[in-house]
Amino acid sequence: MRRILLAVVSFSLFASWANANLAPVNVEVLQTRLDHPWSLAFLPDNRGVLITLKGGQLRHWQAGRGLSDPLAGVPKVWANGQGGLLDVVLAPDFAQSRRVWLSYAEADREGNAGTAVGFGRLSDDLQRLEHFRTVFRQMPKLSTGNHFGGRMVFDAKGFLFIALGENNQRATAQDLDKLQGKLVRLTGQGEIPPDNPFVHQAGARPEIWSYGIRNPQGLAINPWSGALWLHEHGPRGGDEINIPEKGKNYGWPLATWGVNYSGLKVPEAKGEIVEGTEQPVYYWKDSPAISGMAFYASDVFAPWRHKLFIGALKDKEVIVMRVDGNTVTEEGRILGDRKQRIRDVRVGPDGYLYVLTDESDGQLLKVSPAATR
Repeated sequence: MRRILLAVVSFSLFASWANANLAPVNVEVLQTRLDHPWSLAFLPDNRGVLITLKGGQLRHWQAGRGLSDPLAGVPKVWANGQGGLLDVVLAPDFAQSRRVWLSYAEADREGNAGTAVGFGRLSDDLQRLEHFRTVFRQMPKLSTGNHFGGRMVFDAKGFLFIALGENNQRATAQDLDKLQGKLVRLTGQGEIPPDNPFVHQAGARPEIWSYGIRNPQGLAINPWSGALWLHEHGPRGGDEINIPEKGKNYGWPLATWGVNYSGLKVPEAKGEIVEGTEQPVYYWKDSPAISGMAFYASDVFAPWRHKLFIGALKDKEVIVMRVDGNTVTEEGRILGDRKQRIRDVRVGPDGYLYVLTDESDGQLLKVSPAATR
C-alpha cells in the first residue's frame, strides 16, 4: 500500500513542480539520418558509441569520424511492426572480452516471432561482431509484430536481466510456463542461475525472475539504492515504473491503471490494486509512452544529480524525475519543443545526456544544462 499512496499523491505534488525547477538545456545534433535507432552503448577510451537501428543494422559513431558502415556479423532480425534489432549492452568485462550483447526479434518458419539475445566479440577495428552466439530465445514464439520489450542490463554481480514483452497476448504474462511478459535473469555466459526463483518449480520456466509485465522498454540499476528499476508501457494509460523483485508478480493484465485503447476495461483486469500483485513505484494515468531510462549519478552537472531521465515516444519529450532512494518525488519535462519521439536516453562518461530520436531520419543528440556552459 505504501508504494501506491506515493504514486497517487505524486500527481498533485508534481503538477506544481512542473518544469519550473528545470534549468534550460543546450542540444547539439551529433548525427542525423539514423533509420529508427533503438539503443546505444558507450565504448571505453572515448571510442564513441554503438547504435542499433531497428531494421537490423549495428553502427559505430565517433566524434570527428561520423557514422560507420553497418557492422558485419550481426544476426538476422525480424524487422516487422515493433520488432527488429533492439538493445545493445557491453559486457561488464568488455575491456578484456570485447563482448557485445544484442537483443532482437527472431521469427520461426510460421512467421511468429519472439525476442532473442546473444553476444559476439567486437573486432579491434570496430567493423564486425565475431563469433556471434544466440544464448536465449523467448518461447513460445507468439508475436505478430507487437510488444517485444528487449531492454537489458547487468547488475553489480554480473547477472544479465532481460525485459520481455507479452507479444500482445495479455494472459501469457501470468503464465509461468511461457516467457512472455517476464523479466528473466541469466549469468554473464547466458546460463540459468541456480538461485532463480522458479528453478525448482514444476512447469515454470527457470529463466524467470519476475512476471506480470506488459511491454517493458526501460531497465536500469538505481546507483544510490542498487535496486533494479523497470518501466513498461501500459495500454491506454497505466505506464508504470516498477522495482522488480525475485519471484514477484507485477500484475498485468490482472491489475492495471490503464484501459484498452477502445476506452473499455481490460477484459482480464480485476482493478488497479489486486491482492497478490505488486504496485508500481510510479504510474501515469495518461500514458507518455515511455522508452529508455537513465539515472544521473555523475558529478559533472550538479543540477542533474539524483535525477532519472526517461524518453517519451507519444509525448515527444524527455521526462525528468527526482529520485530519493527508491522513491520518485518530482517530475518535469525537457526537449518538448523539438517534438521528436524519444526512444533512448543514456548518460555518457563525460556527464552529458545522449538521446536517440525514433524517426526515419532519427538523430543522436547531446544534451547539457545551459547554465553550465
